Amino acid sequence: MTRAWSRGGIYLILVAFALFYLMPIYVLTVSGMKPYKDVSIATMWNLPNSLYFGSFVEAWKRVSPNFWNSIQITVPAAVISSLIGSMNGYIFAKWRFRFSNLLFLFVLFGIFLPYQGILIPLVVSLQSIHLYGSIPGLIFVHCVFGIPITALIFRSYFIGIPTELLDASKIDGAGFFGIYRWIMFPIAMPAFAVALLWQFTSIWNDFLLGVVVLSNPNLSPVTVAVNNLAGSYFVEWNVQMAGALLAALPTIVFYLALGRLFMRGLLAGSLKG
Repeated sequence: MTRAWSRGGIYLILVAFALFYLMPIYVLTVSGMKPYKDVSIATMWNLPNSLYFGSFVEAWKRVSPNFWNSIQITVPAAVISSLIGSMNGYIFAKWRFRFSNLLFLFVLFGIFLPYQGILIPLVVSLQSIHLYGSIPGLIFVHCVFGIPITALIFRSYFIGIPTELLDASKIDGAGFFGIYRWIMFPIAMPAFAVALLWQFTSIWNDFLLGVVVLSNPNLSPVTVAVNNLAGSYFVEWNVQMAGALLAALPTIVFYLALGRLFMRGLLAGSLKG
């Protein structure tokens, strides 16, 4: 009986936390389903009087071009940075060499590098290689910035793979890329789920780099477009809320689709690292 009450208390706490974290989604949804005249701070928790999708239609009309820009930026950047990180994690976990641990620490230093501190050299560097103001340039930036965290994720995962498996592959004639392609890559799907989810979320929700690197509003990601929904003299809060919810949907769907693999990858990294 005591155990049942204890478990019930745990579930009650978990439900309370879930409701707390879902509160912003609730506010976005109910505010987006109200006409402008019904939106106010005093009634933001109230359900809409009727179903109204005009806010979502208007928001989508304004942000849809930038929504597709975000897809063009996020998908290749997340995939490429995860692939590069998997190779780096494979090297640092299984191909030890002199000063490899020190070099890995230098790679991890990029995680703590604030974007605000390197904006000027970043812009100058992109201008020098003729990538400033372009979507490929922003993809390149996200791939570079994603290397430290993805390398850490894959190193934590690969370090638990038995070294004897790699030695046997070397005896059979497999080289660096052969071992990666036929052994490490297939068994790293949980780690790829973690890296892809992390990168997808970080890149999709990025605002600062999207503003700085892509000076053309027509090429800006959806986060910049949602920010620009606010007018100069007044804000259509219903449209703003609807736009924010539309911008958040891809990351929510992605987490729901890969959530189980994400947890497997996290647990594997925590136990094997």
